Parts: sequence; C-alpha cells; structure tokens
Amino acid sequence: MDPELEAFIPFLPPLDMDDPVAARKIFAERAASAPAPDTSNMEVEDRTVPADPDVAVRIYRPHRAQGAIVWLHGGGGVFGDLDTEHPWATRIADLAGAVVISVNYRLAPEHRFPAALDDAYAVLTWAAEHAAELGVDPERIAVGGHSAGAAIAAAVALRARDQQGPAIRLQLLNEPGVDDRQRTWSRQNFTDVPWMDSGKIAAAWRHYLGSQPATPYAAAARAADLSGLPPAYIATAEFCPNRDEDIEYALRLLQAGVSVELHQWPGTFHGSQAILSAEVSQRQIAGLTTALRRALAA
Repeated sequence: MDPELEAFIPFLPPLDMDDPVAARKIFAERAASAPAPDTSNMEVEDRTVPADPDVAVRIYRPHRAQGAIVWLHGGGGVFGDLDTEHPWATRIADLAGAVVISVNYRLAPEHRFPAALDDAYAVLTWAAEHAAELGVDPERIAVGGHSAGAAIAAAVALRARDQQGPAIRLQLLNEPGVDDRQRTWSRQNFTDVPWMDSGKIAAAWRHYLGSQPATPYAAAARAADLSGLPPAYIATAEFCPNRDEDIEYALRLLQAGVSVELHQWPGTFHGSQAILSAEVSQRQIAGLTTALRRALAA
C-alpha cells in the first residue's frame, strides 16, 4: 500500500452496502464537510433534462471549453448525487477544460437496472442535441465516471453503438465495475481491502440487478462484441476488486480494434484518489483529466 494512502485508512468512514439509506447519509455528511471548491472560473447551472422521468443535471462550463463529458458519479449505484460529486465535477471541468454534465441518475435498490442507464443515455442524447446551447461541438462529447458511474458510462457507449446514437469521443472509465460475476482473482481475493471490498461490490450488484439476470447493458464485460466502441481510458487500482475485470475489458477492447489507454496504479485502493494530498492521487487525477482534454481537443 502506498504509505501516503495507508496513513488515511483508519479515518475512512464506515460503509454498509447492505443498508443503502445509511450509506447515503454517511457519504453525504462526509462530502458536506469538505471545503467548497472554487468555481470562480466557470459557470455552474442546475438543469432538468426532459426524459421519462426527467433527469436533474448540474452543468459546469469553464471558459473556452472545447468539448463536454457526461459525467456519472460513483457510489455502487446506491449512493451519491449532484452535491456529493460537486468537488469532482468542478475539478474535472477545471483541469480538463471541458463542460461537465454531472448526472443525478436514479439509485438502486429503489430504482434497479436499467433506470440509471436510461437516465444517463437520455442525458447523452440531450447533450448532443443541445451542443450549440452548451457551447460545444456535438462531435466532441465524452462519457465517463467513477466506479459504478464508470460502469454505466461503459454501458452507455455500448447502447450508443447498438442504437446508432450520438457519437462518443472517449469513454473515461475510472475503476469501473463491468462484470457482475465473481470470477476474477481480484474479485475472489480482495475480501478485506480498504473502502470497497469484494463483499461490498457483490452487495452493490444485488441492489442494482435485483432478481433479473445481467445483460451487457448492465455489465459491459458480458458483451460478446466490443468492436466499434469509442476509444477508452481505463484506470485501475492495485487493491481494487474490480482490477482484473477492468484489465481484461481493456484487453478485449484492444483485441476488438478499439484504442485503449490503460493505467494500473500501484499501491492504491478503490476510490483512494479522493485522498488528494497523496502524490499518487494527484497523478491519477492528472491522468484522467489530461486524457479527457487530449481527446476533446483532437
């Protein structure tokens, strides 16, 4: 474990994925206690995207943005919202110089798959149709997210390909959960790692899927054909249960002819880049935002 990260492990908040309401409360309280980010160099606006049902979004417009990203927060699909994601969305908009459309997708278990995917896809479609209003090129729109949000982003890319939907410039996938099956070494062995271990991830999948079988739009690793997908930036953490399925997904994308940038960050755990003081976290964030800036400028 990276020593800068290890020092913070005793202070991580408890996370009971078997009690989504409690998990939401703890996560929201933790996020609310953080200093408010500086948004002086951008416009921030709450909007409602017309859909069935409507989807709340928060739009971050830095000056001279070249493109946009539909951004999906983490939280196992059961917690997180526009407010908890506010610091991250601000950081991405600032460092990548991109319009960030942060999505308040519906959460499980009250709203199981495909609710979150439907919300995210509706926002992507809206963003492409309203690119001029957003001040961006409709050909320069990416999708991305952390953890469960990254999993939804991967599914959005699959759905956009299959349905001839909006063009996606990049899928920015940070520690995504792309496989509901507990078949990889990391999913089977990381049972006692910080913050998000394999048991908590299994609980998140149970909340997300309920009794229904997983499809590729729920778990992208189940897709038989990955050809024709947008270029991907995939980041993994060494002590993350999702690590091996993410590396396998990156390899399968490459084998299907999709351009991939894969980063495996040593000494890190799932979500540890939230510990901003650690040098490795700063490199992780720079990697994500630099990849986005480069893709949208190309």
